Amino acid sequence: MSRGHQEIGGLKKLATSPTTLRHGMNAWPPFLFSGIRIQHIAPDFRTVRVGLRRTPVTSNYVGTLFGGSIFSMTDPFWMMMILRNLGPAYVVWDKAAEIEFVSPGKASVSTTFELTQEVLDELREEARGGAKVLRWFENDVTTADGTLVAKVRKQIYVREKPPRT
Repeated sequence: MSRGHQEIGGLKKLATSPTTLRHGMNAWPPFLFSGIRIQHIAPDFRTVRVGLRRTPVTSNYVGTLFGGSIFSMTDPFWMMMILRNLGPAYVVWDKAAEIEFVSPGKASVSTTFELTQEVLDELREEARGGAKVLRWFENDVTTADGTLVAKVRKQIYVREKPPRT
């Protein structure tokens, strides 16, 4: 598949509602077995809240949360939210990612993704006519008491598809 063609595939097409998508992703083995739970997806796909429970199974050699699980809990959401909001006239991909571990994950953590209309309007404007747009989005991963555990950055690629002839 080239970058010029993109569609939501297979069973994911059936997850048209936020509730169905949340339940499906929570049952998806990479999330299910990592202790990752999607707690909320807004009806307009502009807000998502995700948590990662700290248990013996989700802890590493020194008893803190696995760094890979912390990253995984943040991985798909910016791309999915932007794709759902911009619609089929746009190509949306993950381009790059960074994670900075700030403190040990000694407790369960969560993060919230919020996509504003202003950002969507900017992406549409910048991608007009097929221009390639690269935009960074950031999330803080924190414990319930507000302790910052990690800072995650995702770079998203957006491009308006050429009109079909």
